[in-house]
Amino acid sequence: MSHDLVIRGGSVVDGTGAAARTADIAIDGGLITAIGKIEARGRREIDADGLLVTPGFVDLHTHLDAQIGWDPDLTPVSWHGVTTALLGNCGLTFAPCKPADRPLLAAMMETVEDIPREAILSGLPWTWEDYGGYLDALDGIRPGINVAGLIGHCAVRYSVMGDRSFAEQATPEELDQMCAIVAEAMDRGAIGFSTNRYEPHKAPDGRSIPGTFADVSELVAIARTVGARGGLMQLVGASPEVLQAMGDTDARVLFSWGVGAQKGSGRGSSDFLDKMIGERDMTAIVQVRGTGFMFGLQSQLPFRGETWSQIRKLDLAGRLEAIRDPATREALTAEGRRTDDWKELSTIYDLGSGDSPDHGQDVDQNLRRTMEATGKSFVEIFLDRALETEGKALFNLRMFCQNLDELGDMISNRNVLPSLGDAGAHVSQIMDADWSTFVMSYWVRDRGVYSVEEGVRRITSAPARVLGLSDRGVLAAGKRADINVIDLAQLSSLQPQIVNDFPGGAPRYIQRARGYRATVVNGCVNIENDLHTGDRAGEVLRRVH
Repeated sequence: MSHDLVIRGGSVVDGTGAAARTADIAIDGGLITAIGKIEARGRREIDADGLLVTPGFVDLHTHLDAQIGWDPDLTPVSWHGVTTALLGNCGLTFAPCKPADRPLLAAMMETVEDIPREAILSGLPWTWEDYGGYLDALDGIRPGINVAGLIGHCAVRYSVMGDRSFAEQATPEELDQMCAIVAEAMDRGAIGFSTNRYEPHKAPDGRSIPGTFADVSELVAIARTVGARGGLMQLVGASPEVLQAMGDTDARVLFSWGVGAQKGSGRGSSDFLDKMIGERDMTAIVQVRGTGFMFGLQSQLPFRGETWSQIRKLDLAGRLEAIRDPATREALTAEGRRTDDWKELSTIYDLGSGDSPDHGQDVDQNLRRTMEATGKSFVEIFLDRALETEGKALFNLRMFCQNLDELGDMISNRNVLPSLGDAGAHVSQIMDADWSTFVMSYWVRDRGVYSVEEGVRRITSAPARVLGLSDRGVLAAGKRADINVIDLAQLSSLQPQIVNDFPGGAPRYIQRARGYRATVVNGCVNIENDLHTGDRAGEVLRRVH
């Protein structure tokens, strides 16, 4: 007897929170068939001695709905141990969609999530009108990892109400139509519904996107439709009152949350969540580090002026050549000093020159302190760092989660899962798609906020339960073989870099990883020694009736 694949001698952390144990894992036909001492050989074997073996990671917050069309490997998340990703967050989806409405839905995704509309329109097949048809189209793409989908409020509301969907309330008949569309989408495989009440999320004409101002009764009616099918309600920008109304339906509720920078805000936020959630089936997700806007010579330039406008038109090589010229640098410095009106200097951090970005700095290790210590201006520091690193240096503006100590207090809460990497969105502005690697390397290994077992549980079985997936997220016989083999001591995210690989040459940040000996998706090795193998065995995961 032989097995398709055997992972031998690893420290198995099964995702339940149970203590690690040394064991082999046998895989056949995409399933785990045995865990323990495996005598039979595998047609393929992975030596996991000294390595951590975990379930594949589950990403609860992505916007890869468009990128999957031209990047079926779903990078960067697939480089970081993610084997299942949730699409359709924040109320924004490409279905339901009449052919005439495609440009509008693409444009709203661009203005809200920074995904170029032309890439969306040219990079997807657009063979569908309803949400089930969208999932069918994803089947044809053959993704490298598993994906599940939510149907978005924005598209549902616009399909029923047209232009009235932006600001007016639905009639009872229109609400019935919306509930019917959601029910049909879930019957075709959607695992739930997403909505967005964050007013700054705008359509191209400046109006807040459809659903922002929908009456809470509309959300409750839809949530009851979702709950009747055992589904998930995902919300962004929702008030505690709205969240509590959702929690009183039969739907599971997933919502985005944050934490302040002031001392005690982490514990205070944690206590507030405990009180608000109680015993309801509600889960908060939060970013895993300070984030908001990343910039450097290779990407966004933070200064204004005629000379800066000229080098902004150049590629990285051209920009480097320009700043090496003393006269050009003098002009850039003068213009930068005149236009340096950044108020956020105390929340900007230099990500360093090492192989990995330094996201772990204390709140007082910011750019303002560097300026005080060196006597240099922001523009001088920016240009110095660009020259020292061949233009690769990056700075990170922490708009959210500025204080890691406070964040650590909050993510310890039983109702909070670390996530919110936003992969596929804001692709030229942030790079948080490595969130899972950061959780394991920083919060588990370096800070010890989670034990290895608890850290793994929080990014495997816990989010799988939120999605309603009973066959993934745990290493056990009979479960799907989504597995990571990790060198935890070496695990790290590499420095982000800008590439122009979106349709039309649009730019985005990518970020690779170090320490993934293997990532297995449905029994096939998707990543080996941090690189894709070329096999794509992902599935479109549909709600089970």
